[in-house]
Amino acid sequence: MSIFDGLMGNASQHNNKAVEEKLEDVLVIGETVSLAFKLVRDLIVFTDFRLILVDKQGMTGKKVEYKSIPYRSISRFSVETSGHFDLDAELKIWISSAELPAETIQFRKDKNIVAVQKALALALSK
Repeated sequence: MSIFDGLMGNASQHNNKAVEEKLEDVLVIGETVSLAFKLVRDLIVFTDFRLILVDKQGMTGKKVEYKSIPYRSISRFSVETSGHFDLDAELKIWISSAELPAETIQFRKDKNIVAVQKALALALSK
């Protein structure tokens, strides 16, 4: 995956150990990263217990929001792949019985959205 792909919003699989080191203050004792994707500056992290969405904010990225979604709270999700004219792929996650998705993550013509969908399906099946 090239730098250009990263700038265009394409997710790339990220090293699990490197993510664990970055998130050492966020992870609980015994929690390990199963799969991680980097989306420009942000991260989508699958652990043993939860989905963590890391949103770096501002110009410097110093301000960071960590959204923790326990797998048991996710009631459903949808993946919309990109097409010929609509180049955006989209992942939507619903929490409990909410009518609207709690999270919507945009991808740009990205093959890894399929891997993200599979990881989410696997995590929810446990």
